Amino acid sequence: MKTNDKSNKNRKVPMQGNIALCEGAIAGGCDAYYGYPITPQNEVASYMSKKMPESGRIFLQSESELSAINMVFGSALAGKRAMTSSSSPGISLMQETISYLCGCELPCVIANIQRGGPGLGNIAGSQADYFQSVKGGGHGDYRMITLAPAGVQEMYDFALVSFKLAEKYRNPVMILSDGYTGQMMEPVELKSYDSVAGDSAAGQEKYLPDWVLDGCKGREPRKIRSLIMEEGALEKHNYKLARKYQNIRENEVLVDLDRMDDAEVAIVAFGIAARVAKSAVDIARDAGIRAGIIRPITLWPFPEKEIFSITQKIKKILVAEMNMGQMVEDVRLASGGLVPVKFIGRPGGGIFTPEEIYEHLKKII
Repeated sequence: MKTNDKSNKNRKVPMQGNIALCEGAIAGGCDAYYGYPITPQNEVASYMSKKMPESGRIFLQSESELSAINMVFGSALAGKRAMTSSSSPGISLMQETISYLCGCELPCVIANIQRGGPGLGNIAGSQADYFQSVKGGGHGDYRMITLAPAGVQEMYDFALVSFKLAEKYRNPVMILSDGYTGQMMEPVELKSYDSVAGDSAAGQEKYLPDWVLDGCKGREPRKIRSLIMEEGALEKHNYKLARKYQNIRENEVLVDLDRMDDAEVAIVAFGIAARVAKSAVDIARDAGIRAGIIRPITLWPFPEKEIFSITQKIKKILVAEMNMGQMVEDVRLASGGLVPVKFIGRPGGGIFTPEEIYEHLKKII
């Protein structure tokens, strides 16, 4: 499949979520993919093992998740668009190097197709890695831009734009999906970068930043490191990172508001849970309950201002997550205590039915 062929523009093809992630990354200019097998994201590495070499790009199955993320580190240093993917326990193994990537301000893309936990858990889809992704699962003061797709089209779209977003801020981007979205199949429109992001630059265009370690012939040597031992230098570096993170907060928040114009109660959910919640809202509306849904698309930066604004108009909030309560903490902080925030969760790979959310909605009303 040629995703960059003009003949494919506006063409929809049935595609599995994990495969859409791959096609989006390839269309976005991924130079190198490094990965290690783990369910439920094995299709990603398998597909990339074929597609990347076909277009003269790098695929390497590493001996472990630790190796994969450090290979990403090396390619990012050289100015290449590098990506890895894994599932929950595999992402846990990558946390030390993710902290190094953020400390060195290296752009890359990391996809987590979440599975049930804690521990080895099971291979069903989950949303229990929210804290790990948005609070910093490794050490130090750092943040990753975190995108939560709610369907196969967004798996493609987010992978397509993630490299540009990572390069814009010199920061890793996490695509936080789950086993259900990774395995489902839906029609996908194969898009160009500018049609998704509204940017004049094509997705395949390579950048030439002035920090890349590409050999110092004819120029002064460059140095990229996260070990900063000089007195006060690390504190200064952290203040610089904090300013960057604030810039991201001010410019990159994405949130989807559905049927919120006249809503009395709002369901806040992300990813696959938001899809189910939309059906619960339909049931509620048919029953005369004015419900709407707030779907954070960027989990970090979190849509704090948007949720606070909504609290001026509604009476109650219900947070639905496939975990035992993680994003709900950020919703409570964002709401400022102005409205009651209730929670419904399904842990360990469990998934809601629309009726289950609707019944809980009726109880809180």
